[in-house]
Amino acid sequence: MNFRLFGNEKAPTLLLIPGLGVSYEIFLPLIRLVEDKFRIIAAEVDGFTLGRHTRFTSVDDQAAQVIDYIKAHFDGHLDCAYGLSLGGKILSRVLERIELMTIDHAILDAAPLLPLLRWLINPLRYYQAVNVWMCYHWTGFWKAVFRSHYFDVLLCECKKIWPFGGTQAVVDCYKSVYTNRLNAIHGADIHFWYGTKEAFVAKPQVKHLLFLCPQAHIEVFQGMNHGQLLIDHLEEVVRRVLLVTNSREDIAG
Repeated sequence: MNFRLFGNEKAPTLLLIPGLGVSYEIFLPLIRLVEDKFRIIAAEVDGFTLGRHTRFTSVDDQAAQVIDYIKAHFDGHLDCAYGLSLGGKILSRVLERIELMTIDHAILDAAPLLPLLRWLINPLRYYQAVNVWMCYHWTGFWKAVFRSHYFDVLLCECKKIWPFGGTQAVVDCYKSVYTNRLNAIHGADIHFWYGTKEAFVAKPQVKHLLFLCPQAHIEVFQGMNHGQLLIDHLEEVVRRVLLVTNSREDIAG
């Protein structure tokens, strides 16, 4: 795992963890809007690193690497952390071991917190690998089909990352994500975001989260698909990150 640093060294810290099949660069538009207000740590998840070949290990190993890095470089404290999909899963496992560090505010954006039925895992992880492969090889075709800024961005991100992890990273990651259950979660201010177009998958995760943490804040976005808020409504994400961290500054600063 690698960590890239941006922003104001004296500002509050913001950790960003990307989802499966994309790199930290999916956060670059967000980083540009908030780098004057935060010291930003953008994680590169193993298997999805740009410019170098890596193997995905496990969700828990990725979480342990996050904890070790924050302890070594930021005295074991983060003001805010935002995990997108897989990144939210990794962040949830960090929060499960919160005695090792502290996070004042955490945002889990459509994080998968529950395992799948055992018989579903292998078919779905190879199906997911095919999806990412198609994004890499047939970008022009899929752009023509979907004609959506949201899909354009995801296709471009998949195209960038595929050469360095390929099928192996996707299938290993998918298996790790969906073969374990979050058993505990700790934090004073935990937010779970999801869109109505992914509600079928997200609602069981929400139910489980509220069982573990009844005070968690659940925020549902009308008409949004998986990860779409970050891509198509970036200024709303900025506004909410600033709100979560109790900043009263507007985007323009």
